[in-house]
Amino acid sequence: MNSVEPSTAIALVAAALMMLSLLVMRRRGASGRRPSRPSEAETAKFTPQAVRVMTSAEREAYKLLTQAMPGGVVLAQVPLTRFLRVQGKQGDWVQQANGLSADLLLCDAGSRVLVVVNVRSSLASEKSRRRNDTMLRLLKAAGIKVLSWSDAAMPDLATVRNQLFAVLRAGKDSRSSDSASRPMPLIPVAEILDEGDSGHPDAAMEPVPSALFDELEPDLPLPGKR
Repeated sequence: MNSVEPSTAIALVAAALMMLSLLVMRRRGASGRRPSRPSEAETAKFTPQAVRVMTSAEREAYKLLTQAMPGGVVLAQVPLTRFLRVQGKQGDWVQQANGLSADLLLCDAGSRVLVVVNVRSSLASEKSRRRNDTMLRLLKAAGIKVLSWSDAAMPDLATVRNQLFAVLRAGKDSRSSDSASRPMPLIPVAEILDEGDSGHPDAAMEPVPSALFDELEPDLPLPGKR
């Protein structure tokens, strides 16, 4: 049997190492590649059906809210990631807030959130209650007031007005530097709802753009102030 020359053996070993390196690099590239968007063929597997945005209890709450605050902007089923922004790793934040939506938002003329109305189902599962608790903790950390109503015992219009007036007055007190030196109007609601961006000109109040999550990276920075 002929022996392999040293130069030939070295070349074979080098070629084997090169092939191994290419294989490892290809596997790493495949594992780090972002998942591709669903193709038209994959999307065609589903047959979407249009359904209501709100439950019957949420529609009742919406009606109460618009009647109690006719000058306010009321939005339904808004994802927390639309009106809450965080510093740090966006991937961790999206994972925690994924699928969490506020039932109803009462906003001022500038779409700044004043109050969240949380309509709770009397038949909610344990998992649903845990998700709701997570949402309430996030809203509390952001300083957003929450009114929780049960679908089994919705408040009447007078009660809703009293709850909202108390929350809005408290918020106005905390924002007014001279509130202690002058009496607060009995119902400063119209002033609060019309406030808009007059007291909040900072561009950081702009909503979180949906495009932020299209190409999400774990360390993706927040969009800068415009």
